[in-house]
Amino acid sequence: MIAPVALSCGEPAGVGPEIAGRAWQALGTELPFFLIGDPTHLPGDVPVVEIQEPTEATRASGSGLPVLRHDFDDPLTLGTPNPSHAQGVIDVIARGVDLVQSGAASALCTAPIHKQALQNGAGFAYPGHTEYLAALAGVDRVVMMLASDQLRVVPTTIHIPLTDVARHLTDDLLEETLRITHAALIRDFGIPAPRLAVAGLNPHAGEGGKMGREEIEVITPVLERLRLEGFDLRGPMSADTMFHGTARKSYDAAICMYHDQALIPIKTLDFDRGVNITLGLPFIRTSPDHGTALDIAGQGVANPTSLIEALKMAARMGASRRA
Repeated sequence: MIAPVALSCGEPAGVGPEIAGRAWQALGTELPFFLIGDPTHLPGDVPVVEIQEPTEATRASGSGLPVLRHDFDDPLTLGTPNPSHAQGVIDVIARGVDLVQSGAASALCTAPIHKQALQNGAGFAYPGHTEYLAALAGVDRVVMMLASDQLRVVPTTIHIPLTDVARHLTDDLLEETLRITHAALIRDFGIPAPRLAVAGLNPHAGEGGKMGREEIEVITPVLERLRLEGFDLRGPMSADTMFHGTARKSYDAAICMYHDQALIPIKTLDFDRGVNITLGLPFIRTSPDHGTALDIAGQGVANPTSLIEALKMAARMGASRRA
């Protein structure tokens, strides 16, 4: 029997409980998954089946949303994070990692967390989900990918000011990003010979050094080294030519140099269906590409599409990794 996908509850005061219920209503038994969290946090119109073990999720999903119970102290107020819930949110993530590493779950999908609430309530020492997952897994370097049916993008540098990008863009960082992405496309996406399109940092990919030298001094030497190992790499390319329909058919993932260079194209093409994936972990982790949306929590208007796509992506990647 294929293990189900584990879904961590995320911030209970946000839209996580609501979209978890809507995801079960959309997927039913088509894609068995279970929520790790407090069943009292779920909307009243969502039937819940408490389970004791992940193996019960497939059977339970025919009757309601399977929930592996994890109690939280103190009441829940939708839209307002409770500091006393912070440690519970952190513990649920760790519990999900334990389950996926043991093989009890095939993949981990994480509902959005509220980083400030975790820092204020439990002294959370990590910038976000990704860094905490890497620490739990004992991994030094991971890569963020945003993916949909239309495009896969990877930013080499992520959450840093634009003025710092050139300084942080080193040959080691770029090479690690390319290697991790290449390996993940083979292992987790079933692409035997990945084609990677690599963006330049500067307009027109530097135009021969007239608009910057990062392409000449950093990017091109890395690409040339990896091509000698058999990597199929295109670039450095002018980023403004990489994302139209014809160009996207020529590669399996686009490697970008900074956050917005990667995320603007995918969010423009497929805003609701983008999935956040962490590459380089010893297990599969996906997440919806949005935040906790505290301002609309409990109003019944949250869009579950990105979570549904994240669960589907997790299941597909799990099947590819097993194969």
